[in-house]
Amino acid sequence: MMKKIKVLAAAVILAGATTVVAGLATHSYGPSAAVGAKKITGDYVEARTASVFCGPCHYNGEAVTVGKDGLMAWNIDGGTYEGVDLKGMRVVAAVSSSENFNDGGTRRSELTFNVGSSEKQIAAFTSLLKTRMRKELGEIVAVHTAPVSFTKQEKGFEVTAIGLGEMHVDFRADDSCCVMPGLVWYEPFAPVEHRKVGYTESVSYSGAMTDPWYRSAEDSAFYGSVNF
Repeated sequence: MMKKIKVLAAAVILAGATTVVAGLATHSYGPSAAVGAKKITGDYVEARTASVFCGPCHYNGEAVTVGKDGLMAWNIDGGTYEGVDLKGMRVVAAVSSSENFNDGGTRRSELTFNVGSSEKQIAAFTSLLKTRMRKELGEIVAVHTAPVSFTKQEKGFEVTAIGLGEMHVDFRADDSCCVMPGLVWYEPFAPVEHRKVGYTESVSYSGAMTDPWYRSAEDSAFYGSVNF
């Protein structure tokens, strides 16, 4: 009799566990399920006021004098955040630090969104940057809308944000940064997949956050696929 009771109890416990597992399988958890979030995709490029691919002497010489400013841009071709469709957004950010980017310092940034961006898109993307790039961008001191162009060509990237800045970055055809990774300094500001080093034909900043600056003809750029 006691053996039959034990068998019956085990069957009840097993049935209960099966019901719980089945219940878990029919529910989704986490914010992505709540808002129907989709992976954000697109192209990303940045350039800064110091070489990111160079020898150690070159790097050490620049680390104490420059490397405090940068420009970055996103061209979003799909995905959502906080329930907002971000497809078609073109965004450029300028960041300025009190120290070289590898030395910490206090950072400030300003954003320019393409004039076609809606208020919901601007709010969602700004929230995304504050969540994922708070350390890299520091305090966002200004948000603008202006004509923004982002073109990926056979040679590289052409980016212009009226009133903020522009970038002309070429691909490195020899991919030497990949076979000599020990000479790559810094990391991209933004999360990216398939990170590559780019050659900066020119990059300039013309906003109001800090003094205007300009750099050219150096390996001071990163690019890759958006990875938010």
